[in-house]
Amino acid sequence: MGNSSKRNFLIVGLVFLIFFVISLITNILGPLVPDIIDSFKLSLALAGFLPTSFFIAYGVMSIPAGMLIERFNEKPVLVASFVLAFLGSALFASKPVYSIALFSLFTIGIGVAMLQVAINPLLRVAGGEENFAFYGVMAQLIFGLASFISPKIYSYLVLHLKAGDQPNAVVSAIARVVPASMPWVSLYWVFTAVTLSMVVILLLVKLPKVELKEDEKVGTLAAHKSLLKNKFVALFFIGIFCYVGTEQGVANWISQFLKTYHGLDPLTEGASAVGGFWGWMTVGCAVGLVFLKLFDSRKVLIGFVAAALITLTVALFGPAKLATFPMWLPLFGKFQVVLYTFSLMGFFASVMWPIVFSLALNSVDRHHGSFSGILVTGIVGGAVLPPVVGKLGDLFGLKAGLLVIYLTLGYLLSIGFWARPLIANATIGSKKKKEAA
Repeated sequence: MGNSSKRNFLIVGLVFLIFFVISLITNILGPLVPDIIDSFKLSLALAGFLPTSFFIAYGVMSIPAGMLIERFNEKPVLVASFVLAFLGSALFASKPVYSIALFSLFTIGIGVAMLQVAINPLLRVAGGEENFAFYGVMAQLIFGLASFISPKIYSYLVLHLKAGDQPNAVVSAIARVVPASMPWVSLYWVFTAVTLSMVVILLLVKLPKVELKEDEKVGTLAAHKSLLKNKFVALFFIGIFCYVGTEQGVANWISQFLKTYHGLDPLTEGASAVGGFWGWMTVGCAVGLVFLKLFDSRKVLIGFVAAALITLTVALFGPAKLATFPMWLPLFGKFQVVLYTFSLMGFFASVMWPIVFSLALNSVDRHHGSFSGILVTGIVGGAVLPPVVGKLGDLFGLKAGLLVIYLTLGYLLSIGFWARPLIANATIGSKKKKEAA
C-alpha cells in the first residue's frame, strides 16, 4: 500500500508539472508579439497568424489524440507530445524566421493538444476519483501560476541580454546562441531544454494503467453524428469557440495595445499586464468556486461576462493613468488603469470555460466523451480571433480591431439566458432544499 500511495503521489506531481510546462509554453506569445512584429517587420494581421498556427493544432489533433490514447495508452502519447514540442521549440530557436515560426508553433500545438487530452484521465487514476475535483482545481491554479511566471522569465532574460549582462551560467550559455538583435528568442531555447527534460523524465517514470471511463472515451462515428443533430451541441461548440477566441484575442494583443496607444514598454509594463491577466485568472478560479457553491452557474456566468464587458470598455477607452492611490497605499504608486483593467479581464474570464463546458455536458444525456471531443475542438477559436483582430487593426487601428471581442463576449453572455441543463450545479441552497424535502 505504501509503495502504491507513493507512486500515485509522484504521478500526481508529474501531472502538475506537465500542466505547468503546458502553460509556460502556451501563453507566452502575448508578451512576445511587439518583439516579433519589430524583428520580422510584420503587419498586425501576419502577427495574428502566430497564435493561429498554434491553436489550429487543437482542431486538427484533439479527437485523433483520444484515439491514439485508446490504441497505445498514455505513456507513448505523452512522450511523443513532448518530442514534438521539443522539435518545434528547437527549430524555432535555431532558425528564428517567420515561416519557421508558423511551422514550429503548429508542431508545438500538436504536442500540447495531445497532452491536454491525455493528462486528465491520468490525474483521475493517480490521485483517486474521490480527489479528482480537488486535484483538478489545483492543476488549474498551477496552470495559471506558470502563465504568470513565463512573462517574468521573458523580461529577465531579455533585459539581461540587451544590457550584455551575464549574471549566471544559463544567461551566459543562451547569449552565445541567440541573435543579438532578437534576444526574445532566448525563451525558445528555454522551452527546448524544458521539453527535452520532460521527455527524459517520462521515459524514466512508470505510469499507472488508466481505464478510461465512458465519458472519457472518444466514441464512435455514429455517436458523433447523433450529437451533431442536437442544436445545443453546435451552440455550445460556438460558446467554447467564443471563449478561447476571447481569451487569446485579448491576451495576445495586450502588450502591443499598451505600446501603441500608451507608449508602455513591452518588456516591463506589457509583460506585467499579460502576466497579470493569467495571474488574475488563477485568482478568479478560486473565487469562482465559491460563487458556484452559492449561485446557479448561469447567473455566475452572466455576472462575470457582464463585468468583463465593462472591464474591456475601460481597458480600450480609459486613460493610461487615472489617479494616484491615497498615501495609505504607497506600494502601488501610480494606478495605471489600462494596464490593470486588461489584467482584470483574466479574473472575469476565469469561470467562463468551466461553466460553459459543464453546462454543455449537462445538456445532453449520452455520448459525453464524444461531446467533450467536439467541445475541445472549439479551441480553434484561439486560432481565428487573433488574426481577425490583427487584420481589422491594420485597416482601422488595433483599438477598433479589439472591438470584435464584444461580439464573442456577447455570445457568452447569451448562454446564461438560453442554456437549459438537465442537471443544475449543486449549491448550498439547493442542498438545503433537498434535505428539507
